[in-house]
Amino acid sequence: MTTPEPRLTSLSHGGGCGCKIAPGLLSEMLQGTAALPVPPQLLVGIATADDAAVYQLNSEQALIATTDFFMPIVDDPHDFGRIAATNAISDVYAMGGTPIMALALVGMPISVLSPATIARILEGGASVCQAAGIPIAGGHSIDSVEPIYGLVVMGLAHPSRIRRNADAQPGDALVLGKPLGVGVMSAALKKEQLPPEAYARMIATTTQLNTPGPALAALPGVHALTDVTGFGLAGHALELARGAGCRLRIDWSRVPLLPGVAELAARGLVTGASGRNWAGYGRQVSLPAGFDPTAQALLTDPQTSGGLLVSCDPETVPEVLAVFRRHGFDAAAEIGRVEAATSEPMLVIA
Repeated sequence: MTTPEPRLTSLSHGGGCGCKIAPGLLSEMLQGTAALPVPPQLLVGIATADDAAVYQLNSEQALIATTDFFMPIVDDPHDFGRIAATNAISDVYAMGGTPIMALALVGMPISVLSPATIARILEGGASVCQAAGIPIAGGHSIDSVEPIYGLVVMGLAHPSRIRRNADAQPGDALVLGKPLGVGVMSAALKKEQLPPEAYARMIATTTQLNTPGPALAALPGVHALTDVTGFGLAGHALELARGAGCRLRIDWSRVPLLPGVAELAARGLVTGASGRNWAGYGRQVSLPAGFDPTAQALLTDPQTSGGLLVSCDPETVPEVLAVFRRHGFDAAAEIGRVEAATSEPMLVIA
């Protein structure tokens, strides 16, 4: 009799972007790396915690390079592969670039998972790369204790079309491309409390490629781009604020949420990463009196393959929303604005 394989999520201590190292600890670990030499061709490095590195090749081309990988956020191997690949490719789109190829990063407990299950993970990733129009040109694999899958992704953009997370301007509007709540859904799934229709919504949003990126970067009024992933909306908004030396003000009532996640969060179905996120940066966030703890959990909820966060001239908002709509992002919404920073905090929730 064949022993059934364990659930993928039972093999990981943290799934998806929820397994990122906490922001405070990560900052401490990276303190010494800023002193490394930086060539002038490196347009974007680690200084502003941006989504990808960018190296200028010539006057017409800049190479975008990024990597992302994590442990399972779902139990279906094909879905896990799709989500991980979508998440990795997103960083190229978030810089305003077009992906050109990928390399696979594979770590699997080969004594626990069958070759067929591992193959389904790889097939899921390959299907997303095919949808993005890029090959998986190689990679590396190891035998590991926990299942790990992701990609190295490279892309191209004109140097003038690179959109960093550090170039927001006071007076800009903020637009979010995808609704929040993936982390809450993943917590509910792990505890077998996520309804089938909610799982379908989770897969739909986490496998939706952020293809509006290049078209958004082509709009003169778009000043900054990033994607919202493991540090939650608050964490990535703070990165944008720090990079630009500005303050961000977000109207929580306008932030789109995946259907049903507020109710799940109210039942305590949140990830441990949400609390670690708040511990790492909460002192830099101003909340209104009586702010609902459930809303705070969603504000810091780690998003796996989350949406683009756009900082743009207010007159450009209709064009930005039109780009999102053309690419099938119907939940995209204007959620706040950028202000000149006169003092702390750098992020205000209204």
